[in-house]
Order: sequence, then C-alpha cells, then structure tokens
Amino acid sequence: MFTIANGIILKGENLVPHRENIVVDEGKIIEIGKDSREGKIIDVEGAIVCPSFINGHIHIGDSIIKDEGYGLSLSEMVKPPNGVKHVALAEASDDELIEAMKNSMWDMVSSGTSHFIDYREGGIKGVELLRKASQDIPIKPIILGRDDSFYGDDPDLSKVKIAVRKLLKIADGIAPSGFGEITMDVAEIISKECEKAGKISSIHVAESESNQIESLNNYGLSEIEKGVKTNFSQLVHLTNPKNNDLDEVSKMNPNVVACPRANATLNVGVAPLNDMVKLGLKPLLGTDNVMLNSPNMLRELEFSLKIMSVYYDDYINPVELLKMPTTNICGFKINDAIQKSMIMENDFAEFIVFKSFSKNPFLNIINRAETKTILYTINKKFNV
Repeated sequence: MFTIANGIILKGENLVPHRENIVVDEGKIIEIGKDSREGKIIDVEGAIVCPSFINGHIHIGDSIIKDEGYGLSLSEMVKPPNGVKHVALAEASDDELIEAMKNSMWDMVSSGTSHFIDYREGGIKGVELLRKASQDIPIKPIILGRDDSFYGDDPDLSKVKIAVRKLLKIADGIAPSGFGEITMDVAEIISKECEKAGKISSIHVAESESNQIESLNNYGLSEIEKGVKTNFSQLVHLTNPKNNDLDEVSKMNPNVVACPRANATLNVGVAPLNDMVKLGLKPLLGTDNVMLNSPNMLRELEFSLKIMSVYYDDYINPVELLKMPTTNICGFKINDAIQKSMIMENDFAEFIVFKSFSKNPFLNIINRAETKTILYTINKKFNV
C-alpha cells in the first residue's frame, strides 16, 4: 500500500483538477482525499497526476522498418499486399517481429501509455505473436486481427465468415485495412460478427482525399458513409470528410480515432478535431504506423495542439485534447479489455505523475512534458 501525496489530480471523466492524495492497495485506488494517507508516502508536491494514456491506433508490426520508405505515397507505403510495410512483414522472422514489437511497447510504457489498440497483420499467427511479445511488459494490447481472405473484388464470403469467427476467438476485434481493399459484403460480415461477439470492428476511412474521391465516383458513397452504413464500431482517420460525413458519424456515434502526425508525414491532410468535438464526438488519438512515427503520445499531443491552430486558425481546447488519449475511451466498450480510464476510487491504479512547469495542468502535459519529466508511472500490474 502507498499514497501519492500533495499532487494535482486530473480526476474523473472530465479531468477536473483537485489537490488530493491517492491511496493505492494491490493495484487499485482505494481512497482519494485531502487527508488520505496510508502505507508508504510518496510526496509529489505540486506535480500533475493524469490517467495513463491509451494509444488509440497503432500498427506495431511496423517496428521492424522504422523510417523506411519516407516520402512515398500512402498506397506505396501501406496498401496490402505490395506496400513497403507488407513486403517487410512477409520477409521478417518471428523473432525479429517479436523483438521489434517489444522495443516499441517499452517506448510506450516509458512515455506513459498503458493500453494500445493495434491493427495486427498476419491473421491468427499475427495475433499470437503480439500476445507473446507483450507477456512480460506492463502494457495491455487490444488486438484487432485481419485475414488475407478479406481482400479482392470477388472474395469467397463463406471463407471470410470462417476466418472472422476464428480470429474473434483470440482477438479483441477485426480491422481490415480500408474500403479500397474490401467489398461492402465483407465489411458487413465483419461488423455483424464482431457485434455478435461483443468485440470491435474497426476500419480506416477517408485517410486521403484520393480515397474519398474514388469511393464517391465508384459507389456514390464516401468512405465515411460506407463505414457508417456497414455499422463499424470504430472509424480511424476521418481526415478528409465530405459534405455531411461528420454529421452522419455523430448520429451513429461510433468511436473515432485521429492520427495527426501520421497524416502529416504522409501529406494527406489534417483531421478536423475541433469539428468532431463540436459535434459531440469523443475522438481518441493514435500514433499509427511505427514505421512513420514514434509511439509516443506526448509527441502526438503537442503536435495536435499546434497543427489545429495553424491549419484551422482555431485553438483547440487543451482539456478536450487531453481527454483524447485518456478518458474519451470511457464511452466505448472494448470487451472488458479496458474497464475505465480515469482516476476514481475503486478503479485500477493506472496513472502518470508529471513534473510541474506551469499553472495550467493541461498545457503542462500537452505542451511541456517529456518522457524524462515523468516522475512515476503507476500500473495496476507493475510500478514502473
């Protein structure tokens, strides 16, 4: 048992600052209060205590080819089956993949991340490799699998259904690449089977302008409209919405994930985070492909803060931004993989203690914090 004392706690779903103490026993928060003190006292006078981060979208298998292919187009980099990434994954040994994924997970742990949602290539074997790699690391992967049977203009739908059901026995959900690679029939099978299993169906949409135009020209629907129409529970990117795309998303209210640094690296645009927030959506933030970016949520937060004001000529609310890698996940059920992501009594103890630099606790984290200014990372399994 120990007490984090005299810190400024960003408490509850809305990250309301309170100067209180947190008592932790056997991985759970058992008491929060100004006078709460039990066990070992860890005095963090004036420091900021924030829920640990969830990386809402990552391709951790890309860890084997960091910074390769820089300057290539989106399709050249990541489109299956011949993108730079997919060729590298096919050629890598299991041991190489596991070691590279472990290194990236430790990078995430050191910068305050306790959970990540991974788009896992390689079918059942790919899911198993990530489970194996994460066994002894204090981080929780939420693994979304995929299978090669999903792709093509005329897939065997019976094989698709079998592959989805097999994957759902070991994965936390299913995540095909995008609507440029799968048919609407395949998309509907994936979303329906995931809904039956109570698991995530996730897909990339509107990452590039060209993807949106191609979808509209060929089908009369934008990629975002396709994602809504086929009832995916999570939509990733939404960087280039058309017409009433975001309004339609807000009506269905799926979970959405933005990846600003990856979009910038691939020169495909800037996700409209302000518009999402105004419509009542609760976006997550993801670092996306490790081949493009470090999986560091602090870097994602600072970049997002500044690119919004430059691109949209409108400041984003720092409180709303900090919710994106922390408490916004609370409204999205992920098959009990994540119970909650906020600092409250009886919750798991998963939080970060940051050194204080300014009077604004939100900008203190978003604009000034670095890995080296993390004083403590508290995890329900390990104290890091």
